[in-house]
Amino acid sequence: MTLADVQIIEKSRLPDTPMSLEQFLEWQEEDTRAEWVNGEVIFMSPASRKHQEISKFLTHLMDLFIETRHLGVLLYAPFPMRLGSRPSVREPDLLFVLTKNLSRLKETYLDGPADIVVEIISHESIGRDRGDKFAEYEHAGIPEYWLIDPIRQHAEFYCLQNDHYYPADTPNAIFHSTILTDFWLNTQWLWQEPLPNPLHILRELKIL
Repeated sequence: MTLADVQIIEKSRLPDTPMSLEQFLEWQEEDTRAEWVNGEVIFMSPASRKHQEISKFLTHLMDLFIETRHLGVLLYAPFPMRLGSRPSVREPDLLFVLTKNLSRLKETYLDGPADIVVEIISHESIGRDRGDKFAEYEHAGIPEYWLIDPIRQHAEFYCLQNDHYYPADTPNAIFHSTILTDFWLNTQWLWQEPLPNPLHILRELKIL
């Protein structure tokens, strides 16, 4: 079944548009990859193998670090994040919520901005991740926005300062998070074949 076939099936279940936020959250199922912007439903393409590998690697690495330090909760797609600025409901590839902000976390969605959002770029999402989402995440006050681009083998990290995103310094391709204290990421790990073992990296980070 192609993406077009899936979208036809999903659209057949849509209520009359424009769809309200409440209708979207009720309509959306666990395996539905879609976002909601100003009443419009935007379907997302299936992830590539490389996309999935990087997502799995970052999830394991960050989750072990976060749980060991009791810093908060890491979630991965599909899990909606509701933003009031546009308004929109986005589904980042990964999102992290600090313990102090866990009141925003509902059973089926995050009601407000995450503290870190990670988007892994695909061919069809380049404009959305670098344009619409960049502006929405900045306006919503998300402190860190990570853009991982496996197509160009390039990673960018943006930190919020005075309500605007500024690129973080990554000397020697190493990024130090301002939200996850003592966590650093060598971006060269992301392009290795195969990807490194997260347990070995955590030992390097002196977590295990």
